[in-house]
Amino acid sequence: MERVAFLIDTTGERVDCLLNPETVQVTRLAGVRRRGAAGTPLTGTGLADDPLVFTGGGRTELLLDLLFDTDFAEGQVRPGDVRELTRPIWLLAENSAVEHGWVRPPLVRLVWGKTWNVPGVIVSAAERFDAFTAAGSPRRSWLRLKLVRVAEDADRAREGFAEELAAAQTPAVAPGTAVVAAGDGSEAAGTSGVRFDLLAHDALGSPLRWRLLAEHNRITDPLTVPAGTVLAVPPVPATPTAGGGS
Repeated sequence: MERVAFLIDTTGERVDCLLNPETVQVTRLAGVRRRGAAGTPLTGTGLADDPLVFTGGGRTELLLDLLFDTDFAEGQVRPGDVRELTRPIWLLAENSAVEHGWVRPPLVRLVWGKTWNVPGVIVSAAERFDAFTAAGSPRRSWLRLKLVRVAEDADRAREGFAEELAAAQTPAVAPGTAVVAAGDGSEAAGTSGVRFDLLAHDALGSPLRWRLLAEHNRITDPLTVPAGTVLAVPPVPATPTAGGGS
């Protein structure tokens, strides 16, 4: 499972959680709608498709499945109810911020490794609980949320995407050398405090290549790697070229 965080712009508060499964679904909706008059869609007589109006803009949506568990909570005192961990997410879906006299959900940033930093607002959240105590308090939560990226101009969006790709393709350490696993000071039960995804970013150019780093060093559980462990850096596999030619 991958660790991600949400940073609240106005307060700087950080909400940590786990991606489960390790996927993020991104949907892009272009600024296109059906042409209509007085709220009634117009039909295109003799046309294969309905007439469209191109409004420009659009929206980018991210769908995430998150896992919260009181056993994974950091700190010496663990909460007795997982809702203490998920409540900040629910508050991010409330209209608690004010902009130009209108209320709206607060701006939040999805941060994953060093290549994902997406500003947006949470527009929906759904939560499923299990692992209940005898008193009826849930200790585990499966939370699905939808985040809509905030408005950016097209040039900045292209620049940001190019920066993410460049960061994900440029290793900071040469193959055949070594990196040292540093702890982040946030050791929790069952973990060592080492951010293996960030380690993979520094060594291989992308946090998504953490499995390559783990397999090369014969590590079966990256969450238990002690701080100070020296890891060998493997070569990065060549990216297949278009057309699949040999």
